[in-house]
Amino acid sequence: MGFSSTKKAKRPARGGIVAALDVGSTKVCCFIARVEDAGAVRILGIGHQIATGVRAGSIIDMEAAETSIGAAVHAAEQMANETIRDVIVNVSCPISHSFNAEIAVPGQEVSDSDVRRALAHARTLQVGPDQALVHAIPVGFSLDGSRGIRDPKGMYGERLGVQAHVITAPAGSVRNLQTCVARCHLDIDTLVASPYASGLACLVEDEMEMGSACIDMGGGTTTISVFAEGKLVWSDCIRLGGNHVTNDIARGLTTPVVHAERMKTLHGSAMTSPSDEREMIDVPQVGEEERLGSNNLPKSYLVRIIQPRLEEIFEHVRSRLEHSGYAKLVGRRVVLTGGASQLPSMRELAQLILDKQVRIGRPTRIAGLNEAHGGPSYSTAAGLLLHAVRNPTELPVASHEAGSGTGFFGRVGLWLRENL
Repeated sequence: MGFSSTKKAKRPARGGIVAALDVGSTKVCCFIARVEDAGAVRILGIGHQIATGVRAGSIIDMEAAETSIGAAVHAAEQMANETIRDVIVNVSCPISHSFNAEIAVPGQEVSDSDVRRALAHARTLQVGPDQALVHAIPVGFSLDGSRGIRDPKGMYGERLGVQAHVITAPAGSVRNLQTCVARCHLDIDTLVASPYASGLACLVEDEMEMGSACIDMGGGTTTISVFAEGKLVWSDCIRLGGNHVTNDIARGLTTPVVHAERMKTLHGSAMTSPSDEREMIDVPQVGEEERLGSNNLPKSYLVRIIQPRLEEIFEHVRSRLEHSGYAKLVGRRVVLTGGASQLPSMRELAQLILDKQVRIGRPTRIAGLNEAHGGPSYSTAAGLLLHAVRNPTELPVASHEAGSGTGFFGRVGLWLRENL
């Protein structure tokens, strides 16, 4: 599977234009920015559209998704007064893999070629033809069993090992996304996992170095990313999000979904408070005329529907972190972002269930974002731009790597043999 172009993604030059396309379950967002000094970008145009044809991060209606993508990109192009051809696109629900490879370096000084050989040794590993490679990130090296080496070049030893974090996505989902973007006359320059982008946008440098988790609560999914020593070391996806809360409200109060979303936004809260019993809200009923068929209910009814679903999501997050083996690496540092994270008392509920210090994260490293587009809802789109200009250490992914049927680690080795 792969991208619609065979070129390798390159770091944009100063003054160049870079575009990010966030295809989410609730909205489709396009950011167009100009590259400035020191890997910084300034927003020129923003377009967003209600997402149709997308559910839980996967495309379920090609024509509807194409319409949403085209409208968001067109709006951003008009605002920026630019025409774009290539976009950086997010991949929802990625799958994390870790692998270790080891080669002999008999007492010699470790060179660049030795490092490349260690990475290429991974070509013998197979994960399955139904997975498309998204990222291959070297997270650490070892020399004669000594772990935690960031750069082994110039050191001496007998056995050189490399630990890599590889992220894949279902091949069919990637192909569908590629087709939708191509129908809008655009090429995918780079695919970036959604949790990776959210972490880049919301975590500060110290959090990335010391170890921290970023939880992005979207409409159809909640993603988790764990960073340590400046690199993404693990990610996961839970197919629950803000839309599930809205549907619970619609069913529990027998109200139309559009009114359920409105009530969640205006009156919703993640935890109950004593005043909720006294505050009354108007609840239109399904199939009734709005003025005649409404019920007045205490706000506590609404919160008692919202809170259990949010508790379920955070319990899933806690369980996934514990089973991943990275819970200790995270420590007590968690950043919460995404559109669904903006309900009142969400931070307090997350702290209670996760037993960690939680802060609400928003994009902070991008110039030109106004207040409306600088909130947690736009973390993924901002992170896509940052990924393009930060040029993180990872193996590039080109179309022949993502399209071959020989297993993605074999494609990593193929790229190394052809390009290094």
